[in-house]
Amino acid sequence: MTADPDRPARQLPLVPADGQRPRFVKVLDQSRCIGCHACTTACKSEHEVPLGVTRTYVKAVDVGEFPQVRRNFQVTRCNQCEDAPCVTACPTSAMFGRDDGIVDFDKQACIGCKACIAACPYDAIFINPDDHSAEKCNFCAHRIDMGLEPACVVVCPVEAILVGDINDPTSRVANEIGRHPTAVRRPEKATRPKVHYKGASQSTLDPLAARRPDVDIFAWAQQHPHSDPHHINSGVAADPVELRDREGTYANTSAAALLSYDIGHDVPWDWRVGLYTWTKSIAAGVYLVAAALLLLGRLDGTDSLWQWVVPVVAAGFLALTGAILIWDLEHPSRFYYIFTRPQWRSWLVRGGVIIAAFGVVLALHLLSSLRGGGVAQTRLTVVGVPAAIMTAVYTAFLFAQASARDLWQNPLLPPHFAVQAILAGAAALLPFAAWRQPGASSAVAVILAVSAGAHLLMVLGELTLGHPTAHAQAAAHHLRTGRHGRWFWAGVVLTAAGLTAPWLGVAAAPLALAGLFAHEHAYVQAGQAVPLA
Repeated sequence: MTADPDRPARQLPLVPADGQRPRFVKVLDQSRCIGCHACTTACKSEHEVPLGVTRTYVKAVDVGEFPQVRRNFQVTRCNQCEDAPCVTACPTSAMFGRDDGIVDFDKQACIGCKACIAACPYDAIFINPDDHSAEKCNFCAHRIDMGLEPACVVVCPVEAILVGDINDPTSRVANEIGRHPTAVRRPEKATRPKVHYKGASQSTLDPLAARRPDVDIFAWAQQHPHSDPHHINSGVAADPVELRDREGTYANTSAAALLSYDIGHDVPWDWRVGLYTWTKSIAAGVYLVAAALLLLGRLDGTDSLWQWVVPVVAAGFLALTGAILIWDLEHPSRFYYIFTRPQWRSWLVRGGVIIAAFGVVLALHLLSSLRGGGVAQTRLTVVGVPAAIMTAVYTAFLFAQASARDLWQNPLLPPHFAVQAILAGAAALLPFAAWRQPGASSAVAVILAVSAGAHLLMVLGELTLGHPTAHAQAAAHHLRTGRHGRWFWAGVVLTAAGLTAPWLGVAAAPLALAGLFAHEHAYVQAGQAVPLA
């Protein structure tokens, strides 16, 4: 279905008449769209997109109440952003912007980290189940390069899809954008999309505007989101009551709106991401707590706790962190691309360098212990402490690059990760201190109690303070009462045991560690539970 023999593809000018470099944009005229899905099938045929995933699809929303009901359509795909978050987040430049404005991808460079999926505010990127690389609409760049229109444009029976050069004032897209009102999706994300919607309804542009069917039965499909724990089915874990109530919509429409057709959407980051933040916190925190005890005089540089326990435990959990990160990749054999072809704006790359630097510090610390220890280990804290702090907090910047997820756009996230590292480090160090250095165990117990209190205060702020966007509000609501609410509240209760460490001693440590892991898991999953498309 890549071409219609009765309607040959129009030629696109490769170089405009005025000599400017072309900047391709797309206009989707939803006032013309009839919801035939020809664009979806043409795209699948052109790019051999496997079943279960789509580069483009047609979303449908029924607006009004019987008998005054109308069906609105929205052609949903990559928005070809001028400032594309996926390009910034990709650690290997597998996602890249071309000179003509098209955001394309290189499957051979993809490591399958899914950072681009988390970064996309439009839920337009997916992992191809056949080759395990990230994929999306790329404007049919191979056809553009030959001067041909994309496959979806060719097959659309009502010419609802227009593609052209915005720098060419004689092009149809320039005329449509210049003479008629158009809208873009999620303009507040400042991505400057190059996909413009003409005549689109707010009920389709806003993913929170239409309520979901209570049983996930659509016009031509039925979805079973709970069969897959990572399947969010357009967000909200298929539970409309979790957002507001069964009668109303979340907001932004004056009439009742019901989602009548959608596709399934998967959570990019699963439980392994929560586990990795937990192990990383332990690795960084053990070193930071021990360095604090050294500074306070509660620990001596010749003590076995500092000489052996700290570097071995920290290095062990740091190695486990790296293993989890590699395990989470769709192409784990390509993990070294982060270092051999780095894209330095990505916090995955920066984080990899930070972890490697902290690993070198721990290796030097352990080497010094093998040689009898001494002043060198204390001097090493000058670089070790900053490396440990950055290891603890860099994930906050990685989450911030996931611009699709408003819950994670929190300026207090870096200090919160630092507090969590202190909490995890104190809890992990307490049993060893009680065994090898009883004189320091009371100080470790106090640090555990104080850090647990600080963590719970920050969590309380997350629950009680207002959130600036509807997406963040929905994610916070899901954190408290959604599918992962049990994990969240278990985390609160178990972490509170850390407050009793000065009295319970070692018994409080495993409870606090379990509570921190439960919190990390709930926070990561709830942040991804809101629909984007």
